[in-house]
Amino acid sequence: MSNSIPLAERMRPNSIEQLIGQQHLTGSGGILYNALQQQHIPSIILWGPPGVGKTTLAHIIASASKAPFFQLSAISSGVKDVRAIIELAQKTSKTILFIDEIHRFNKSQQDALLGAVENGTLTLIGATTENPSFEINSALLSRCQVFVLKALSRTDLTNLVEHAIKTDAWLQQKQIQIQEYDALLTISGGDARKLLNLLELVVAFATSHPINITNDLVIAIAQKKVALYDKNGEQHYDIVSAFIKSMRGSDPNGAVYWLARMIEGGEDVTFIARRMLIFASEDVGNANPNALLLANATFDAVAKIGYPESRIILSQTAIYLATSPKSNAAYEAINNALQAVHEKGDLSVPLHLRNAPTPLMEQLNYGKNYQYAHLGPNNFIEQEYLPDALIGCRFYQPGSNARENEIRKFLKDRWNDKYGY
Repeated sequence: MSNSIPLAERMRPNSIEQLIGQQHLTGSGGILYNALQQQHIPSIILWGPPGVGKTTLAHIIASASKAPFFQLSAISSGVKDVRAIIELAQKTSKTILFIDEIHRFNKSQQDALLGAVENGTLTLIGATTENPSFEINSALLSRCQVFVLKALSRTDLTNLVEHAIKTDAWLQQKQIQIQEYDALLTISGGDARKLLNLLELVVAFATSHPINITNDLVIAIAQKKVALYDKNGEQHYDIVSAFIKSMRGSDPNGAVYWLARMIEGGEDVTFIARRMLIFASEDVGNANPNALLLANATFDAVAKIGYPESRIILSQTAIYLATSPKSNAAYEAINNALQAVHEKGDLSVPLHLRNAPTPLMEQLNYGKNYQYAHLGPNNFIEQEYLPDALIGCRFYQPGSNARENEIRKFLKDRWNDKYGY
């Protein structure tokens, strides 16, 4: 190799003008471009896929603002590290703290940032591959602006490679001709950092001179030298996403392929089983209630057995889930109910549904007129179970499958047309 510094690090841009991609943010007139020109940098969350420039942007912002710069990784840092930096920042001004993979900070770690971000002791730059709405608590998120970074286009990536070949001192010494790009781009998965380091690897291990880079050459070297699945990095989130979406799409072939990718990469069996357990409720649900039972049994079984035998159990369950009827009705129902809670606030429990363990509560009509369902025909008596402001609201809509069609008929028989089943 050229030296101890990877090509991706050697090629890291030093200014916003040198950055490839993200022109909607960094091009002339873009919001980040203007913020740097005006030297007014708010606390921000950079959200986008791996290798699109989040870390690079953080360094460019720090350099342009000439502010003290600290960097933490959420994987290896905790509240103690955050507080130590806050103490240092209180002695200076305009301190920037960059936290990579901020979605891996838990609530208490994120809460430790709140005061310093709010009073301006710190300007926070967080980088995440996950949706901030779900992974960053609302108090911290409300104090930051979220900027969405886009996946780099094929043109962006090929330009990056060509720029590296023309400008990097070590690559300039080689006679490099790129005949085919597909393998370089596919194996790196749109990640600029991986793309440049893969290019460096191919050039270092190529035996021909001049070096003609073809798909076959890239694949041959990558298979020997590159771990195509990094269970400790970010790619496994993309792989498990493909796994989940294959099962959701009722494709057992896709599900088993992505499962094999995780197995070959040495992914933790309980991680795979946990995701299937979630899937069984979120995506299969009451269309096939047995799916949750099998997924739970799988989680217990693979934790006891481990590799290599657990691959068979995981395969069986992945195929079962992929070929099960699907319903996300339970998932949608709780989301709809949560939305009502957020919109309507803390509505009072109707008096007839309250317990009355004391005489005073009885005097206040707690529990009055409650009807015990088991005393009615078919163990049912029609009465209201929602607060007045939500009467008639339907949060659960049964899916279109045999099991939930039975549920729909049951609800229609009980409630007539009240909920429109």
